[in-house]
Amino acid sequence: MNVSTSKLLARRQLLLSARAAARREPYRCFSCSIRHEQQTPPPPGENGNRTTHFGFETVAEALKEKKVATVFSSVASSYDTMNDLMSLGIHRLWKDHFVRNLNPGSNPLTSRSPISPGWNILDIAGGTGDIAFRMLDHASTLNHDAHTRVTVADINPDMLAEGRKRALSTPYARTPRLDFVEANAEHLDMIPDASIDLYTVAFGIRNFTDKDAALREAFRVLKPGGVFACLEFSKVNSALFDAVYKRWSFGAIPLIGQLVAGDRDSYQYLVESIEKFPSQTEFRDMIERAGFLVPGKGWEDLTGGIAAIHKGVKPVEGMI
Repeated sequence: MNVSTSKLLARRQLLLSARAAARREPYRCFSCSIRHEQQTPPPPGENGNRTTHFGFETVAEALKEKKVATVFSSVASSYDTMNDLMSLGIHRLWKDHFVRNLNPGSNPLTSRSPISPGWNILDIAGGTGDIAFRMLDHASTLNHDAHTRVTVADINPDMLAEGRKRALSTPYARTPRLDFVEANAEHLDMIPDASIDLYTVAFGIRNFTDKDAALREAFRVLKPGGVFACLEFSKVNSALFDAVYKRWSFGAIPLIGQLVAGDRDSYQYLVESIEKFPSQTEFRDMIERAGFLVPGKGWEDLTGGIAAIHKGVKPVEGMI
């Protein structure tokens, strides 16, 4: 065998070895690895391989919380704009109606107790303070209550930072009447049992990974007779109106999100999350299963069902 033949055989052997190694080693690509990590369900023992929805996408439960956090970190500074797009600007009227209907605060002129401690309100997923500020304004102005206090709890630090910044332009900043805490609605370990008069969540619960767990926690922290109140996008109750609204939601909102905020994906998720949220009847039944008494039919439709207000009351001892 001459020298040239030996070199040729050596190169061939080297090429074959390289190909074999390539078959053994997966292709290393950062973006591919991220996609693989997102698509691979957790191994047995981690959340029992349970999955949930992230918009129309099915993901591992452990992953949804991270993906939702990314969405709301992205939209924190443009949260009002987001809700304007999602509701055609009507969300401000819905929130005003939500708060008036709950009538927070103890009016010292009508209260049976000579010493009125005010209400202890927990506003979940309320990072920007939108509902909290309305609650405190209503209690102070209409019910002449200077003691009602609101704890704003949110899992997202960027949303809380936005709320703290907005609070500086209100009378409640740096007072005992308003507090912001980072917390997961499914595990409110820092809130004692039976300590809350009113639990509110507005346009937040559809993003929770385990809604049933959050409802059970709401039941735990509420005092007997305390109220769970939820304002959320829901199911439109007219087929024609529903068709128009869905065309707007899926056709226009993600595009506007791209143009206004440079973020099409977050707005696409948000419209998909509305579509995946339970119907009014289904959500009412979830509230009842958590132990609440549901007044009347259990909800009030707003603007033809684009949104709905749900309520539940924690029974007092002896209540049927």
